[in-house]
Parts: sequence; structure tokens; C-alpha cells
Amino acid sequence: MELKGRVIVVTGGTRGVGAGIARAFLAAGAEVVVCARRPPEEPVAAGGREAAFTPVDLRDPGAVAEFFASVADRFGRLDCLVNNAGGTPYRLLGEGGAERHARVLELNLIAPLTASLAAHPWLRASRGSVLMIGSVSGTRPSPGTAAYGAAKAGLENLARSMAVEWAPEVRVNSLVLGMVRTELAHLHYGDEAGIAAVGATVPLGRLAEPSDVGEAAVFLASDRAGYVSGASLLVHGGGERPAFLDAATVNKEN
Repeated sequence: MELKGRVIVVTGGTRGVGAGIARAFLAAGAEVVVCARRPPEEPVAAGGREAAFTPVDLRDPGAVAEFFASVADRFGRLDCLVNNAGGTPYRLLGEGGAERHARVLELNLIAPLTASLAAHPWLRASRGSVLMIGSVSGTRPSPGTAAYGAAKAGLENLARSMAVEWAPEVRVNSLVLGMVRTELAHLHYGDEAGIAAVGATVPLGRLAEPSDVGEAAVFLASDRAGYVSGASLLVHGGGERPAFLDAATVNKEN
């Protein structure tokens, strides 16, 4: 398997997209460590192998530094950090003070920076890589999740700057995700009919699965992407059909 012997850390890797990424790395032969504030309900596993779990609050720089030191002590190396942890509640800008929105920025932008800085010495030693998990919310208006969109826009720019500063020892790339079907999809899109209706707006006709994201992550962490750095790979099924095309009264098929 192409990543046998490599050591991968996936933040927020206990469920949803993070678990899909962790499983893809396990299937590729890597040793995987997932971290989150709480343990998963059941181990993250694939192909008869399990990811190791360590609890950590990514907003605590001291705890983050200790976490990466423990990974290096246990495995002797670190080859890839996947900054996946993040998220946001739906909140219009006027419904909360600046400090509430700042907490979203802290989790989705500052925490990945903190983790990347803590992991850098070991990634440099292994000539490894950092992978940011971004979102299309960072490239278009994001009403109801404006702070999240701003954080993801900043994260993509951070990755590009980091790719220049840390070259040639460490590659840094982003996966820019569209809508993904996870165990929490119903909170965003409703019941199965709602999820199907939202999926129908995607050119490929469905929401992404966590495994789709995982396969893309494995590629960017592998030697096959050895000359790819500072890049943003869109994993969004073709994006969104422009609304004006459906609103227009011309060029309609009968």
C-alpha cells in the first residue's frame, strides 16, 4: 500500500468527513492518529486496522504542542497533518456579538495554524505535508455562517503562504469541499427528501461522501502529488448551477 509506514494525524477525525479521511489513510496503509475533544462512539477503522485516538482541545496551544510531541515519541515520525476539525452553528450576523463569531474563527482558522506550527518540526524532518480542509463557503457568500466562510477563506490563503514559507521541506495544500453527506447532514438539509433535493442541485447529482474526500486527501499526501504545493483542489461535484440560468425565460428546453 502506497502510504505504508507513513504517520498521519487527522484533527476532528472521529466522525463525519474526518473519519472518512482517517479510513482512507488506513486503507492506504498509513498509521493514523485522530484527535478530538471527545472519543468516538466506536473506533475509526478500515481494513481490519484502527486509528489511534488522543483527546485534545485544539484551541489550547500547550495541549496541542504536547499532543504532537506524544505522536512523535510513539511513532518516531509525522508525515502529514490533516487540519479537518471545525464547523459552525447557523447564526446570522446580527444574532450574536462579535465574541461569538470570533469563537468560530478561532476553531476554523487559528486552531489549524496552531496545529500546523506545533507539527512543523516533525513534518520538516520527514519532508511531509499539511492538508487544510476548506470549504466553498470561503469562496462565495455564506449567509448564516459568515464567520465560518471568512475563516475558510483565510485558511486557504494561509495554506498558500505557508506553502511558500515552508518549501521545499513541507508541502501545503487545501481541499475545498462542497456539500458532504455525514451523520449531521439532516441538520443542514432536512430529511431524506431534502437531502436528495439538495443533492440534485449538484452537477454530479449527489452530495459527496466522506470517502470521496478521503481519497482526495490520500492523493495529496502521497508521492504522486510530490510537485503539488500551494494548491486548492475542489471537491464539490462540479459546484453549483448558476441560479440565473433557471430564472431566465430564454433558452429553455421544452
